[in-house]
Parts: sequence; C-alpha cells; structure tokens
Amino acid sequence: MNGGSRCQKICVRLTAENAESAEFLRKNADSQLGASLAIVRRMATEAERLNSLTERIIGAAIEVHKALGPGLLESAYEACLYYELVKRGLKVERQKPLPLTYDGVQLDCAYRMDLVIEGAVVIEIKSIERLERVHEAQMISYLKLSKLKIGLILNFNVRNLVRDGLWRRVNDFPE
Repeated sequence: MNGGSRCQKICVRLTAENAESAEFLRKNADSQLGASLAIVRRMATEAERLNSLTERIIGAAIEVHKALGPGLLESAYEACLYYELVKRGLKVERQKPLPLTYDGVQLDCAYRMDLVIEGAVVIEIKSIERLERVHEAQMISYLKLSKLKIGLILNFNVRNLVRDGLWRRVNDFPE
C-alpha cells in the first residue's frame, strides 16, 4: 500500500510538472507565433512596398518610352526617366557608385548603377537590340554588392517596353 501511495504522489507531481511545462510551452508558442506573425506582416508589407514602387517605376518608364520611342542613346533615356521619376515624387540617385569590398578593403572598381530609386530599386538602362544573359548577370551582381532586393533592366530600344524590354530580378526578396 505504501508503494501505491508513493506511486500516486509521483504521478501527481509529474502531472503537475507536465501541466506547468505545457502552460509554459503554450505561452512561449503563443509569444513565438505572435512574433513570427509580426515578421511575416513586416515582410509582406516590405514586399508590397517594393512591388508598388516597381509598378510606379515601370509606369514612368512606359511614359518615357511612349514619348521618345526606340533608337536613342541610353543617356537620353536615363535623363528622361530620372526627370519623370523625380516629377512623380520619388527619390532618385543617378550613376551611383558601387564599391567592391575584397579582403576587407573597399575598392572603387568604377561600377555605377544607372539609377537607384528610394534607396531600394536598382535600374539598369539599356538601348540595345535585345537583352542578353550578361545583362542579367550584371544586375544580379549589382543587387548582391549593393544588398538591395530588386532590380529592373529596361531596354528602351524595343517596340513594346513591357513585353520585350523589361526584366525584373530579385535578391533575397521578402515573401
């Protein structure tokens, strides 16, 4: 009988400890879930912001392309797109230097991003027969080196900018 009551005491104590552990786990899970949801919301908000920003940029590029058509130099399209984006109230940096860090030393390798919009989107402007994989590699390198999330390659030397002259590339884009 004595063994039975000892077993019951142990079972009761284990049950109480399990209940405390379960409550602790539930509270932590709720807390972690809330934190995870907040992170997901922030990521969704950041993704929405970047998507909205690229839509505005593409709209401005379409406007420039409609006005000028194909056949001009990249510098002309860059100047006009810069003007159009600023006119739309966006912060735009032109020919932004992109240094390279190697072995802890920052090197100026003369990389320049054509346009950086709102400190978030890299724009590479082209006026060529067609976009090639080398242009994509260039954009991906710019995104990695700058630690920015999204880039647009715009080739103005086409009849239809959206169908034939627009590539969008991302780097660690928030989902």
